[in-house]
Amino acid sequence: MAQSSGQAPLPRRIVLAGNPNVGKTTVFNYLTGLKQRVANYPGVTVERKSGRLVGAPQVEVIDLPGTYSLAPKSMDEQIAFDMLVGRIEQVPDVVVCVVDATNLERNLFLVTQVMDLGLPLIVALNMVDAAEQAGMTIDVQLLSKALGVPVIPTVARRGDGLDELRAQVRCPPPVAEGWRWPLMPVVEARLPALAAALEVEDFTDLQRRMESLRSLTEEAALERWTDAPRFVAAVRQAQEFLKGRNVPYRYAEVAGRYQWIKPIVHQATKAHRPSDAPSFTDRVDAVVTHRVLGPIIFVALLALVFQAVFSWAVPAMDLIEEGIGRLGSTVRALLPSGWAVDLLADGVITGVGNVVVFLPQILLLFFFLGLMEDTGYMARTAFIMDKVMKRVGLNGRSVLPLLSSYACAIPGIMAARTLDSERDRLITIMVAPLMSCSARLPVYTLFIAAFIPSGKLFGFADYQGLAMFSMYLMGTVMAVIAAWFLRRFVFKGSEGYFVMELPPYRRPRLRQVLLRMVQRSQIFAVRAGKIIFTCSVVLWFLASFPKPGPTEVNTSGVAAGPAADSVYAAQTAEIHSSFIGLLGRALEPVMAPLGFDWKMSAGIVTAFAAREVIISTLGIIYSVSEEADESNIALRDQLKADTYPDGRPVFTPLVAVSLLVFFVFALQCMSTLAIARRETGTWLWPAVMWLYMTALAYLFSLIIYQGGRLLGFA
Repeated sequence: MAQSSGQAPLPRRIVLAGNPNVGKTTVFNYLTGLKQRVANYPGVTVERKSGRLVGAPQVEVIDLPGTYSLAPKSMDEQIAFDMLVGRIEQVPDVVVCVVDATNLERNLFLVTQVMDLGLPLIVALNMVDAAEQAGMTIDVQLLSKALGVPVIPTVARRGDGLDELRAQVRCPPPVAEGWRWPLMPVVEARLPALAAALEVEDFTDLQRRMESLRSLTEEAALERWTDAPRFVAAVRQAQEFLKGRNVPYRYAEVAGRYQWIKPIVHQATKAHRPSDAPSFTDRVDAVVTHRVLGPIIFVALLALVFQAVFSWAVPAMDLIEEGIGRLGSTVRALLPSGWAVDLLADGVITGVGNVVVFLPQILLLFFFLGLMEDTGYMARTAFIMDKVMKRVGLNGRSVLPLLSSYACAIPGIMAARTLDSERDRLITIMVAPLMSCSARLPVYTLFIAAFIPSGKLFGFADYQGLAMFSMYLMGTVMAVIAAWFLRRFVFKGSEGYFVMELPPYRRPRLRQVLLRMVQRSQIFAVRAGKIIFTCSVVLWFLASFPKPGPTEVNTSGVAAGPAADSVYAAQTAEIHSSFIGLLGRALEPVMAPLGFDWKMSAGIVTAFAAREVIISTLGIIYSVSEEADESNIALRDQLKADTYPDGRPVFTPLVAVSLLVFFVFALQCMSTLAIARRETGTWLWPAVMWLYMTALAYLFSLIIYQGGRLLGFA
């Protein structure tokens, strides 16, 4: 029974544990009143969600990553285990295990593992309404007595039972009795020697015994003890002994736990409906996971998500860009001109705009992700696409992040956090920027419209449309090849098994979906935004200094067009003499084999702020307009009219194709690098990403341009 708050001190730290898709986050939101803090666990990129217990702000509540077992195979499982045993932060004062009442036997496996840690434990028996709908009644008192821990029935999405749970965690029960399940005698006999060889001072006898068993049966667990050679040698000796006697020791823990769990579940559960009667979930899955209809439905839903992120966000993004532009103009109108105002308008305000402009896409993406997760359909997408993705070394969960990257690599990379495997998550992040995002579209549009003829192939296929399709196709094919290469040669390791629970379908909880959207936007705006903002200011400085001398205004080497005037001539000279202009001229010998002169090189450098920036940079260089975009006819005419001193055209169809191919593969986006740094927790992988994509861009542009010249194309 619960003790009153006056009989025992309040716990300092409460940890929520449980399998994925059991409603743990809903319980967490209720206990903390939605007042939460999202950070990372020390040294890793897994999110740490914490909050303060409602009515007791001195009590911290931590939501652990969902895990099926405390025998870690993934980063999430490792974090959960390390938090519970005190390797990360302090050992919790109370553990609340949230379990799914409709799948009690499998959920109690984790409960018994937590019991073995010797911690005060409370079981929140969630989704009892779904169990009743499935024709099952659970005797909560009998279950609590058999487990030896408090069991509180809840329906988290309705708030049922959560007040009782909140009262219970304020006065935790005694430590749960652990290791009550049987272990085959021949394995049991080897454990004392192994536990004695494991010299860890802060482990209890029970924890030392458990770790010995895990290391004996799980290779990944043993690999963590490379700094304990005596223990490793003892485990290897025990494994050889058991192998020699054909003992299935690797299944000892699983078999023993379920041998103890099954009778308890059988006694505590009473079924009112035949077990073979199809449920609502079974009937829906017969359609959505059908080998023919399933992929069709999946593609239709992906098309909707893609359309939303790609198109529906545009009005909001345009409003943000317009607002940022007006704010910059207002600042210029109100304050005296000078470098300080330029810094404020072009550096600070533009930097903020570079952060905020992506929020509509991120919010929309995570809105749909939240709906798919809450309804239970997300698990089905991975199931449907797993066979296809395995051919390139990934699994089905990588589909949505990669397709989302067509709109923008930033939400695509952020969506990769839904992947359980750290290896698959890194590979997905590393190839996501190869999918042609919407920022490449202005570049494609400008150069295709200017240099690709508008005729038709076979009388119906437009050349310009085919060129645009080819850009997207090249990026997609290269993403598949890169994923295969990274899986084969960089992120090596055992293939492992793709095991995923298909949870029952549920009605989505809009409040939870909106909360998730807000949390994701905060993560992007606050963390990645710092890096993006800093880079924007740095790029402004590089494009603004040093200032041109009085003789440089008309000697920048750019043909003056009909739209040229003194203002834009000064801007052209400023770009020409700036650090970016200097860098463009310095890079010209390197970029010349691709057909690029200093102006294109300078545009590529400024495009690092955002790919589409090359359009405005070329507009300034060619003295067309500060508002130049891909539809600007004057800019197209100036590109076509520009010549070298010997009369050769600077831009030709071959040069345009070379530049298009360069932008297909090059990672010219500081925002993508910033979010990749945020998601990987290191600059190593973003640096590798930028280097290999730049190398691909250079190589393929070189092949296109030099090969075209050899074939006689101008």
